[in-house]
Amino acid sequence: MLTPSIQSVKLKENKEKGGILMRNIAEVSDLVLRETEKIIVGKGDKIRLVIMAVLADGHVLLDDLPGVGKTTLVKALSTALGCTRARVQFVPDLLPSDICGMKIYDQKSGDFRVVQGPVMTNLFLADEINRAIPRTQSALLEAMEERQVTIDGETYALPHPFLVLATQNPVESESTFRLPAAQMDRFLIRLSLGYPAAEEEMSMLRSLGDRIPFHRVETVTNAGELSALQAEAAKVHVSDAVAEYIVSLAAATRAHSALTMGASPRGSRSLYRAAKVWAAMEGRDFVTPEDVQYLAVPVLAHRLLLTGEARFSGLTAERVVEEILKSVKVPPKREELLR
Repeated sequence: MLTPSIQSVKLKENKEKGGILMRNIAEVSDLVLRETEKIIVGKGDKIRLVIMAVLADGHVLLDDLPGVGKTTLVKALSTALGCTRARVQFVPDLLPSDICGMKIYDQKSGDFRVVQGPVMTNLFLADEINRAIPRTQSALLEAMEERQVTIDGETYALPHPFLVLATQNPVESESTFRLPAAQMDRFLIRLSLGYPAAEEEMSMLRSLGDRIPFHRVETVTNAGELSALQAEAAKVHVSDAVAEYIVSLAAATRAHSALTMGASPRGSRSLYRAAKVWAAMEGRDFVTPEDVQYLAVPVLAHRLLLTGEARFSGLTAERVVEEILKSVKVPPKREELLR
C-alpha cells in the first residue's frame, strides 16, 4: 500500500493548531470527491476521472451538452481543491492577448508594463473553447504543454499546478471551429457528463433547491499539497508487462484500418501517467492491466482520427478503442506486476 508520506502545506483549519497533515493520494481524492458531490449529483465516476487528471497534472476536455453541469463542476472542484481559478468565455472575436496578457504603455512611468492574462491561474476554464478562432485556440498550446506563456518575446512561468478544463458543445456547429489535432492531443482525457438519471435529477432538485449552494463546498487541500501528491504519484510502480501492454494498445491504434491517425507517443505517456494516479487513488502502489483498461477510452479516443468511410458507417473512436482492448493480449498474473 502507499504510505501516507505526503507532507502538505498547512491548511486553513490547521493553522491555529500548528499541525501538519500527513495524507496520501487516496485520502485526498476521496475528500475532494465528497465535497464536489455536494453540488454535482450522481456523477461520482466522472468526477473521480477529473480528480485523477488533476493529480496527473493533465488537462480535461468536457465535451457535452449545455446545462449538464460542466461549469458548475469546475467551480465546485476548484473550491474543494483550494486552487485559484479563472473562466474565459471563448467567442469568435477573442484574441490571444485576452488569454495570455499583453504589454501596455504606462504614461506615469514612461515605460511598458505587463498586464497578465487570466491564464495566470491554477484552474483555467476555457468555456466553449471551439467558438474561438484557431489563432486564439493556439494561444493555449504553449501554456498546456510547457506551462508558460510568451508576451512580446518574454516568457512567463504559469502557477503550479496549472490545468486547463475546457468545454465544448457537440451539437452546435454555427460559429464553431474544430480543435486541431495538436491541441486535442494535449488533453489528458475527454469526458461527457451526460444527462442525469431520473432519480438523480429528482435528488438534485430536492438537495440543491432554487440556487446552487456553492457555500456548502469546503476546501480540503491546496495547490502546495497537490504539487506534492503529483510528485508522489510518479513513484507508483509500473511493471514491464504493463508498460508493454500500454505500448501494444497505442501500436494497435496506429495499425487499425478505421483510423487515419492513431495514438501519439504523448498518448501512451498520458495513459502511463494516468494509470499511476488511478492506482494510487485505489490505494495501491502498482498499476494493474485493469487500471489501463478503465482509462483507455477517456485517455486515447479523442486522439484518434477516423477514416471518412468509418465515420460514414457510424463507427466512433470510442468503439475502436474498445475493440482494441478486446484484441490486444492482457499481461500475466497479478504477482508478476510487481517485477
